[in-house]
Amino acid sequence: MSTVPALDIVELRKRYDNGVEALKGVSLRVEPGDFFALLGPNGAGKSTLIGIVSSLVNASSGSVRVFGTDLFAERSAAMRMLGLVPQEINFNLFEKPFDILVNYAGFYGVPRAEAMQRAEEELKRAQLWDKARVMSRTLSGGMKRRLMIARAMMTRPRLLILDEPTAGVDIEIRRGMWRTLREANAAGTTVILTTHYLEEAESLCRHLAIIDHGLIIEHGPMKALLAKLDVEGFLLDIDGSLPATLPTIEGVTFVAEDAHTLDLEMPRAMDLNRVFAALDAAGIRVRSMRTKTNRLEELFVRLTAPAPDAMEAAA
Repeated sequence: MSTVPALDIVELRKRYDNGVEALKGVSLRVEPGDFFALLGPNGAGKSTLIGIVSSLVNASSGSVRVFGTDLFAERSAAMRMLGLVPQEINFNLFEKPFDILVNYAGFYGVPRAEAMQRAEEELKRAQLWDKARVMSRTLSGGMKRRLMIARAMMTRPRLLILDEPTAGVDIEIRRGMWRTLREANAAGTTVILTTHYLEEAESLCRHLAIIDHGLIIEHGPMKALLAKLDVEGFLLDIDGSLPATLPTIEGVTFVAEDAHTLDLEMPRAMDLNRVFAALDAAGIRVRSMRTKTNRLEELFVRLTAPAPDAMEAAA
């Protein structure tokens, strides 16, 4: 028996009045319970796609279904299942966080007593309960981002879409937000994330799609797409200091990050023992090794980089 997808987009197109075709027939399927990344360079069509799904932009043609409900024919029913965390801070800065959450839930028909209980739960989850009664304009940028996630969760959405939710926040706050999103996903909420922090997508998401020039150019499991890379990278922590001359192995690149750290790139098919033997022969003792976290970035650059002939034509 087939499962109804959380989001089912078929041949979605958007042409603006100025003639720009932002989406050129996008088809995309996100399964229930997934943690899904939507990636793409600036101007690729991500914002237009999210705008259509969240009913902020009208489509030119195509279809969108949220858990089987037609977004265009039954907009209210579809939107009740969807939560959105936009890029921009879009709540009243002169309201208190508790009131922002309660009033938002009221717009969706949540009884006030239940909304107040949910507001306490979500503010505590977002580690903002101690800020519940202060003016929102006094919150830090990271707190405002967390408040937007808490607000979106007030309606208990089955599908949560986050558009660059961690932009501009420091790594400690970002990790706290990751924890919140993992908890929501583990509780059954389907999550779609757009981000320019590619290590974030690799860490959180199980599937991804890459959009470029209004078209989906890759779509599938994260592990399967990363497996397309024919090289892999490691960071080696060296016992002692690196020598002035590093060993030479065909197909392998060594770069000294500092006196005690070696950046290694090698073909995926190569036997790592061969590399370690060469390092040992050169008197380089490896204390520990960790996989580099930029594999998705490398794949992204390869897929979205302009073709050489296009670059020549532009020149």
